[in-house]
Amino acid sequence: MTRAVLQALVAHWRRNPLQFFTFLAGLALATALWSGVQAINAEARASYDAAAATLGEGRFDQLVPRAGDSFPQETYVALRRAGWQVSPVVEGSLRTDTGRVRIVGMDPLTTPGALSPVGGARDIDLNSFLTVGVLFADAATADRLAGLPQEVVRDPSVAPDTALTDVGVAQRLLDRQGRLSRLIVAPDQPLGLPPLDEVAPGLTRVAAQSGSDVGQLTGSFHLNLTAFGLLSFAVGIFIVHGTIGLVFEQRRGMVRTLRTLGVPLRRLIVLMTVELLLLSLLAGAIGVVLGYFVAALLLPDVAATLEGLYGAQVSGGLQLRPVWWLSGLAIAVLGAGMAGAGALWRIARMPILASARPRAWAMAAGRGRWLQGGAAVLLLAVAAGIALADAGLIATFALLGCLLIGAALALPLVLGAVLALGQSRAKGVIGGWFWADTRQQLPGLSLALMALLLAMAANVGVSTMVSSFRLTFIDFLDQRLFADAYVRGVDRDRMPGIEAFLQDRGATVLPLLRVDSRPAGVPAELMGARVGSAYETNWTFVAARPEAWAQVAAGEAVIVNEQLARRAGLWLDDMLDLGGGLRLPVAGVYGDYGNPLGQAVISEARFAGIFPDETPRQFGVLDLDPEDLRSALGDAFDLPPGSVVDQSSVKAFSLAVFERTFTVTAALNVLTLAVAGFAILMSLLTLSAIRLPQLAPVWAMGLTRGRLARVELIRALVLAALTALLALPLGLALAWVLLAMVNVQAFGWRLPMYLFPLDYARLGLLTLLAAALAALWPALRMARTPVSQLLRVFANER
Repeated sequence: MTRAVLQALVAHWRRNPLQFFTFLAGLALATALWSGVQAINAEARASYDAAAATLGEGRFDQLVPRAGDSFPQETYVALRRAGWQVSPVVEGSLRTDTGRVRIVGMDPLTTPGALSPVGGARDIDLNSFLTVGVLFADAATADRLAGLPQEVVRDPSVAPDTALTDVGVAQRLLDRQGRLSRLIVAPDQPLGLPPLDEVAPGLTRVAAQSGSDVGQLTGSFHLNLTAFGLLSFAVGIFIVHGTIGLVFEQRRGMVRTLRTLGVPLRRLIVLMTVELLLLSLLAGAIGVVLGYFVAALLLPDVAATLEGLYGAQVSGGLQLRPVWWLSGLAIAVLGAGMAGAGALWRIARMPILASARPRAWAMAAGRGRWLQGGAAVLLLAVAAGIALADAGLIATFALLGCLLIGAALALPLVLGAVLALGQSRAKGVIGGWFWADTRQQLPGLSLALMALLLAMAANVGVSTMVSSFRLTFIDFLDQRLFADAYVRGVDRDRMPGIEAFLQDRGATVLPLLRVDSRPAGVPAELMGARVGSAYETNWTFVAARPEAWAQVAAGEAVIVNEQLARRAGLWLDDMLDLGGGLRLPVAGVYGDYGNPLGQAVISEARFAGIFPDETPRQFGVLDLDPEDLRSALGDAFDLPPGSVVDQSSVKAFSLAVFERTFTVTAALNVLTLAVAGFAILMSLLTLSAIRLPQLAPVWAMGLTRGRLARVELIRALVLAALTALLALPLGLALAWVLLAMVNVQAFGWRLPMYLFPLDYARLGLLTLLAAALAALWPALRMARTPVSQLLRVFANER
């Protein structure tokens, strides 16, 4: 009996190869988008973990300077003499012909755990490592360091764009003799240690964390990618859900016959479940392969984005990691199970004779319409409640899920009401039939239209966010990059002479002083600015006191960026501990779009009082032509032309980084919309095969096959247009949540929202074009249907 049932199930797919293709393609596309995003995230996190394992992040406490990025080596000696078990680390960037490489110097004799590259299976002489110098790097980084006098050992376990060496060798390579970046604290310390504040008051202890700093910093970026991948998967699952529903509807006669012949209901459901499992594994495997190619295509742009925004090095190669391909197979099975559960439940609950009626499935679906409407209202209410509560990033993504799913569930009800209104106002028999027939086809097309709604809403929302970000970012660059040119990349000891030279030529020089610091315990940059009319004219604030710049210039206040203000819980008039015993009130909060780090700005004099040894890293120069400046500095100081960068070049570079940042988002947008178009195509093709009994009577009453084909095309356009109109407010709501809530929670800044009617119009036309192309094939099939096939409907009429 089991063999006969299996043969009947397989025979259905042989008779309906299009449905078989639709199921596999829909689930494979959904899995491909999800697994591609997961592959990118897995590769990035593997790079973070490699860096963390290399540098000791997440496993050991660290001693870092309270302000600045280094401290004297004598501090380390004092701690060791006091009994502290610590190990020195020197970090910095080494410029090569093909970019920068991160150099990390460690002491293999005092490094705790397995952080030292010397030992284990590596056959490296310790004396050579400590004296001549040996560097450890992965293959790609080793090739870039081939010109150094030190030996470079290839080690695949080292993080990308990073080289490990002895601390003394690193000090020589980075020109940081006598300076250290941080100290690694061993887990086991002797009893009776003197307090850290007594031995090294300039250092602070940072506790070990569960993940690397860069991993935590980029977590919001990967969460956004995961959310977009999940949305893409949801759009694809609508295809699978619709296909499974139609498959089970077409199998109603087979189910009736098998049950009448004595096949137990439980066995029938078990065999159908096994069938669904095998097909989902096959589609999932295809999707994982496609996802690999999607990830390989997008990974270079993601790596460039992470490095440009966060300074995170991510390998450009893609590995077949079990964490993402297993998750791809698992979510394919889960998605197919969710899509098929409803159909299997209806089989279990529907009487044998009910299965034989042609409209049994539609009647069963109609009985659940009010339940679907109630679920939609509940989800939208939950979304509104989360928005009012403002409960954090994860809750905000839950808000997005409730909003999108609730709107998708409400779509068939809203469309049904609109179509009923059209039917009530229709004039003529053909018009009335058109609206009534469209209402009848709505259940079969509703899932594809839900997919289209989600895809369009995601496109509207994300494009509005990106375009709003672009306008804000361009305005931000115009405000911040107000100098005519910038002088940078020069040895610090030459900067004072260059400044005096420029001032003698009548230029306004604005030095930029900067150190890494931890104000209010938050990693941030502390900057010293020569406050003048240029800052007061060009910088704008999110919130500020009157005369904020005057108070900063007098050394009486500090201004901070929005990121630091939100992370430290600060706002106007709050006191900020800047280190070195300096506490100042916050006089202003400014927008700092695109910067993931906190930032605080004090006057040049105040900065010099805390860090007297710090010299400017770059100058902003006003009132001099960039070409004249480049020529004058080249003649007087033999500076290369690249040391002088004009304002337009800096803006162009910043905008290029910005555009590349959203390349992945744009690609996923296009893929999601393509999947939605595919959903419409497959739904129309599948429905066209079972619509002949409904269209044949209309043809017999005088409507030609060509006219029926045109009606089918117009029906698809009308449904797509109505869906597009409903997707617009949903997309704008999505954009508001992204700009006003997700950005604040994930990145620390809030963006204004702008509207772009022309973009929405173009997207609407693209949607109509996609719907027309999807409906064209079924319409052509209708126009070319043989007359004999239409007549056969009446011969087989029951």
